[in-house]
Amino acid sequence: MLAFDRTALNTAVAAILAAWLGGAVPATARPPAAPASFTATLSNNTPLAFGMHAQDAAQALGAPLSYVSGRPGNEILLAIRHGGGSGWFARNDRLYLQFRHGRLTGWKGDWGNRWMWPQP
Repeated sequence: MLAFDRTALNTAVAAILAAWLGGAVPATARPPAAPASFTATLSNNTPLAFGMHAQDAAQALGAPLSYVSGRPGNEILLAIRHGGGSGWFARNDRLYLQFRHGRLTGWKGDWGNRWMWPQP
């Protein structure tokens, strides 16, 4: 039977453990930073906000606004953003914007059309 020298074995295990921990935890370790909020990670850094004027909304969306209905100042405008999709199919995202007294009071996306197949 083989005889082990316990002090040599303990010293080797302690050296391996110290080297492993020494490499894994640097002396200047800092706690991990808090993750960024969802809105901070968006590419659109000027989102729509209630109370915007039509020019501000057009600039935030990066698309011109088209008149749909309503009286001046109290109207519904449409923004069509072209882009996205694959190389085979174009994608047009339509967003209806509701203005009251010249200020944005609401918006709604329109996903009613089947953009992938021809319309009957």
